[in-house]
Amino acid sequence: MVISTKGRYALRLMLDIAMQDGTSPVPLHDIAERQGVSFKYLEQIVPPLSKAGFLKSVRGANGGYLLTRDPSEITTGDILRAGEGNLAPVACLASDEIDCPRADLCVTLPFWKGLDEAITAYIDSVTLADLVKDRAV
Repeated sequence: MVISTKGRYALRLMLDIAMQDGTSPVPLHDIAERQGVSFKYLEQIVPPLSKAGFLKSVRGANGGYLLTRDPSEITTGDILRAGEGNLAPVACLASDEIDCPRADLCVTLPFWKGLDEAITAYIDSVTLADLVKDRAV
């Protein structure tokens, strides 16, 4: 499994906002500058995060983005899934139902399921608040 640039930048964007005071909207231009990421690219990353319910837009001269929840309530898994979609390590696990004609015979399926469970458990155990705390140390 490889996390794309979109997923990595989604995490950086959310972390940048979480590291601010939380009361004032954070302009996307400021995030782009701090993170060394193209403003245009961040504009493409914001909609899925907003659609997932993690960001709220504030318009106007002092506008920008705010987190909709406390950083302790948003996991890295939430963010990566919003930016990447399904994070299954193999295609046969990408949907809720395994739609593979070899599933009953597949000797490696338990391995892939275990890997998927380990990845999911880890990314869902780390919150934005954890990353902010780790950054402050």
